[in-house]
Amino acid sequence: MGEHFKRGFKTWCEEVSVKIRKEMKLTSSQPLDPYSLADHLGVLIWQADKISGLSENSLRILLEDDPESWSAVTLFINSQYLIILNSTHRKGRQSNTITHEIAHILLEHKPARIDVSPQGVLLNTYDKGQEQEADWLGGALLLPRDALLFIKKHYTNMKQASELYGVSSQLIEYRLNITGVNNQFKRFRTRKTI
Repeated sequence: MGEHFKRGFKTWCEEVSVKIRKEMKLTSSQPLDPYSLADHLGVLIWQADKISGLSENSLRILLEDDPESWSAVTLFINSQYLIILNSTHRKGRQSNTITHEIAHILLEHKPARIDVSPQGVLLNTYDKGQEQEADWLGGALLLPRDALLFIKKHYTNMKQASELYGVSSQLIEYRLNITGVNNQFKRFRTRKTI
């Protein structure tokens, strides 16, 4: 993926995840419900299909014709953050999307700009570095190192772990690999057999 983070960024993300969990009366290895996290931080979440005032045509385009083109939009209105979520996505993807958007808020990222071309095409201008930071922090919020260690020690079936944590098994596998937890367990098993 080629992320290049400032020195100490990943450690900071782990610390933020643990701190927020403590505030929410959770241990560092317990599952974190993204809706509870949003509520704790005072962030509203609306499902796109529940927004009154959207035309049937707009809803059809967003949720039926092209639901894979977007996951969420975060707005700041009247001193309030609001995440509008694509309600057609699976629960695990929605969890990841919510924490990704919350990560942008916690990181105080500058919002992306969306322009409309003369042909009516939406042009999204986003900062790749900010997206990578939000991906990392969002993943750490859902699956900090202690949660990954817990999963590795207690689950061989990632489907069961994904159900417990409310995330996709792909996200668990990705986090196990990218954080080095899988390698840590491989080295431990290798030392045990020698």
